Formats: sequence, structure tokens, C-alpha cells
Amino acid sequence: MSCEIKKLSPTEIKGEDALKLENQLCFPLYAAARKVTGAYTPFLKPLGITYTQYIVLMVLWEKDDITVSELGKKLYLDSGTLTPLLKKMEKEGFLTRKRSAEDERRVEIKLTKKGRDLKKKAIDVPKNVGECIKGKLSEKDAKALYELLYKML
Repeated sequence: MSCEIKKLSPTEIKGEDALKLENQLCFPLYAAARKVTGAYTPFLKPLGITYTQYIVLMVLWEKDDITVSELGKKLYLDSGTLTPLLKKMEKEGFLTRKRSAEDERRVEIKLTKKGRDLKKKAIDVPKNVGECIKGKLSEKDAKALYELLYKML
């Protein structure tokens, strides 16, 4: 795959060239996301959690006792993806799930002591991952990328 920057944007490419991998916006986004989430593995593995469990915990560390639908909105995940993940996290003792007394359709999620205590152990994860990424993007580029990605969301 060529590293040169194409003069045309992905929406301007026509014909068979539109099917080339190097002309896809989705591919470098996908591959970069995998690389970045993979950078978390050596720091999360000793904590006994995956990247997806980590982002669930980050939401709960910020605001505990929320519903599955609130969590899904924050993480851009549907309940079909969250339910098995939350079941596993409950089994591992990080959180509890309980049907709401007011509305049985709502499932409330709350951290356990084990889940709250993990926050102290995970405190250096962002710094450690940042060190792995440092040198690949300048601070300015990282900020611009962050803003562009949230604009897409």
C-alpha cells in the first residue's frame, strides 16, 4: 500500500479505484483503532480486564449506578453487545445488574467494591498508553484527530 497522500478525497474517487483499499477512509480508521486498543493490552491484562471492560469501568468510575441504555449511549454500543459483556463483568465481581423497581425494562448497573478498587490500579493506564503512542503524533495532531473523531461520532 502506498504511503503517499491522494489528491482526491474518498468521496471523489470514481470507478474501480473506489474499491481499492488504499482509497478507503474506513480502513486506516479501523486499523489505527485496532493498534491503539491493542496498545492497552499489556497494561490491562495484569488487571484482569479487556479494553471493552476498561471503557465500561471508566464510565462507571465517572458516574456509578446507571442503566444499560445510558451506558450504551456513552459508549456507542447496543444492548446486544453490552449484555454479554456486563454478565461476564458481573460474574467476575466488578459490578452488579438489577432490574429497576419502577420499570422492569430498565437494568441498573452498579460497581462493586472490587470494581471501585480497580480504579486505583488502573490510574496509570492512560499515561502508559500515551507513552506508547507518543512520537507517532504531535500534540497538535493528536488534538485535531480527537476533535475530528468526535465530530464523526
